[in-house]
Amino acid sequence: MSTSTQPSFPVKQKHLCLNLKGHKTDLIISSYDDHYLVIATQLGTMGTILHARKEEGVSTEPTFHVSVMFGKRDEPMLSACARQLIEHIRYILFLCTL
Repeated sequence: MSTSTQPSFPVKQKHLCLNLKGHKTDLIISSYDDHYLVIATQLGTMGTILHARKEEGVSTEPTFHVSVMFGKRDEPMLSACARQLIEHIRYILFLCTL
């Protein structure tokens, strides 16, 4: 009997399913060499795509710039949620290494 192992997908991924205030929320975190892709959905689809990056500065507390890449541009709550997510991303990424 021979066994063969399938090569794993070249991008490391972690899928988390959370319950946020009674809403099933899926998080998919993909780790690339120089960045992370985080997909968060409560509808099972991707809607608005946001780009968040850390701004360099002299402050000890990091600040983040969020821009809309695709989708709703007139929804300030999406940018606020993206900022909250990116501020907590270190903890989520730590969980992915376990």
